[in-house]
Amino acid sequence: MLSVATIWRYPVKSLQGERLNAATATAEGVEGDRSFGIRDVETGLILTARRQPELLFASAAWSAGAVMITLPDGRTTDSDGDLSNWLGRPVELTAAGSAGTYENPMDIENEADWVQWSGPDSSFHDSGRDQISLVSRTTLRDWDERRFRQNLILEGDGEDELVGSTISIGGAELHVTKLVDRCVMVTRPQPGDIERDLSVLKTINKERNNCLGVATVVTTAGPISVGDSLQIA
Repeated sequence: MLSVATIWRYPVKSLQGERLNAATATAEGVEGDRSFGIRDVETGLILTARRQPELLFASAAWSAGAVMITLPDGRTTDSDGDLSNWLGRPVELTAAGSAGTYENPMDIENEADWVQWSGPDSSFHDSGRDQISLVSRTTLRDWDERRFRQNLILEGDGEDELVGSTISIGGAELHVTKLVDRCVMVTRPQPGDIERDLSVLKTINKERNNCLGVATVVTTAGPISVGDSLQIA
């Protein structure tokens, strides 16, 4: 049986997030998740750690619809000026409400051949079918769970077989839409001695057809807590 071991919320796209004991599943995903992004003023792109790996060395906390960012030097801010000085370019902290445009390199070793696409307008997820993501500890092996930025880490295994099913966790129901395609993000260095490691993505490409974890959309909003079991609805 699968059950919830850890809940993660990432209030600002590509920044470190918050580990929670409980969360609310809403129509947009975990409440507050990917609800803000950092927009490059000149290009209009929502910045991600695919292009700007240093984003992963700041963190964000969400409360009542607002966020506060802790920069790598320990300062806390929600100021566009502070974020611009940190990143060395004009940027603005932007709440979700219009579609974000993102980039990804097709050539992961040389980080070349970048492509762009637009996501949903309700949150800064990469796609509208990524509202709440799940992965089991068995699937993660000995990889650090923080590389994958999943919302729910599960005890047990077998999440791949849930694609196409509707599941209940706590007071929420989720429809499992797809396996999650992986990109260069999983190779990026992060705080806590997580080093750059291209072998992570190469292994997923070779052994799992470039997918790890599953994506869901919320069909019934409700609370989810650590320890909740997963049931097929």
